[in-house]
Amino acid sequence: MGILREDVVVISPAEKAGDPTVISVNCPDKTGLGCDLCRIVLHFGLSIARGDGKWCYIVLWVDGKTNTRWDLLEKRLLEVCPSYFSTSGIDYYRPANQQPKRLDVYLLKFWCSCVRKELLHDITLVLFDLELTIKRVKVSTTPDGKVMDLFFITDTRELLHTKERQGETILHLKTALGDILESCEIESAGEEITACSQGTSFLPSAITEDMFSLELPARHPGGLLASDPISVTVDNSLSPSHTLIQILCQDHKGLIYDTMRTLKDYNIQVSYGRFFANRRGGCELDLFIVQADGKKIIDRNKQNALCSRLRMELFRPLRVAVVSRGPDTELLVANPVELSGRGRPLVFHDVTLALKNLNIQIFSVEIGRHMICDREWEVYRILLDEGDSHHVSRNMIEEGVRKLLMGWE
Repeated sequence: MGILREDVVVISPAEKAGDPTVISVNCPDKTGLGCDLCRIVLHFGLSIARGDGKWCYIVLWVDGKTNTRWDLLEKRLLEVCPSYFSTSGIDYYRPANQQPKRLDVYLLKFWCSCVRKELLHDITLVLFDLELTIKRVKVSTTPDGKVMDLFFITDTRELLHTKERQGETILHLKTALGDILESCEIESAGEEITACSQGTSFLPSAITEDMFSLELPARHPGGLLASDPISVTVDNSLSPSHTLIQILCQDHKGLIYDTMRTLKDYNIQVSYGRFFANRRGGCELDLFIVQADGKKIIDRNKQNALCSRLRMELFRPLRVAVVSRGPDTELLVANPVELSGRGRPLVFHDVTLALKNLNIQIFSVEIGRHMICDREWEVYRILLDEGDSHHVSRNMIEEGVRKLLMGWE
C-alpha cells in the first residue's frame, strides 16, 4: 500500500497556550535529512524543544509563534523529503552533499531619503515574509544623509521574473518603509553585475586565524558560561550495529541544526536520535550513527576527530568580533557554510535586530564568502555609524549580537 504524499509531513497544532506544536516527518531516509529539516525549522524562527527520530520517522516538538506560517513550513519540509515513489528505490546512503538547485539572482535596488536605525531590519523582515533570500547586501550612506541599498536576492517561489511578483515585492517594501522610500527597482543580476557587487576580496589583518580556528579557545568568549561545559562521548557497546554519540551542553538557538550540519558534512547517517532540553537551559542528545558504508565508527582517531569537531561547532557555531576599520568601528560575523553550499539562515535578520536593540545605526554592509582555514565562511562586514557606536562599548556590541544569535535574549 502506498503512502500519500500529504501524510509525509504532519503538523499538529498546540492543544493549549504554552504547549509545543508537534511536527512529524515520515519518509525514506537519506544522509543529512535531519540537517535539512532542522535548517528549515530554524529558517522559520522556530525553536526545537524536544526531538525523537528512528530511521525515517522523525518527531519534533517546536515552540512556535502566533504568526508562524505552518502551511508554508509544511511545504518546505516536503521539498527536502525523498519521494516514496522514486523508481530507483530507497538508497539510505546516497551522497548527502549534493549542491542545492541554483536559483536565479536578482538585484533589488532602492533609494531612501533618510536613515532610520531600524531600516535594514524592517527590510529583512519584509523579504523574509516574501520568501526572498538575501545573498549579498551593499548599503551606502551618502554625505547628504540618503541611503542606497543593493540587495542581491533569490526567490524560493522562483517567480521573481514575473511582473506580478516584482510588483508584490515593491508594494510590501513601500508599505513597510513609507514616505522615505524614493525609488525601488528589481532586475535580473547577470554575472557582470554580481561580479561588481563582490566588494573587498580580503579581510582586515585584525581578523586572525584564531577567530576561524576549529580548535577550542583557551578561554570562553563573552556570553558563554564556563560553568556549562560541552561533553561529547562515544560508546560502541550499547548497539551491535551503531555508534552512540552522547552530547551534554547548554542550549542555544539552532543547536540541533549545528549538530546535524556537522554530521552531514562528515557524511554520517543518523539512524536514531533523541533530544531533550530541560528548564535550566541544559540539553541532552543521544544519536545512534553509522558511517557512509553503514558500519560503526571503530577507528579511535575518527572518533576523536568527530567529537572534537562537534564540541567546537556547539561551542562557537558563529564567530563574532568588533574591530577597527581605520578610524571606524566594524562588526564582523562569520557563518560557517555547509559542504552543500548552504549557510545558516536568518543570521542577517538577527544581527540587524541586535543592533536595533542596542540603538546602533548601520552605515554600510558587505556580505561575502571566503575560504579560511580550508573552509568556506559567509562573512558579514557591518560598518557602524561613528556617532552611535561610541556610546556603546565594543564588548557590549559583541555580547549583544552573540546573545541574540545564540537565542539567549
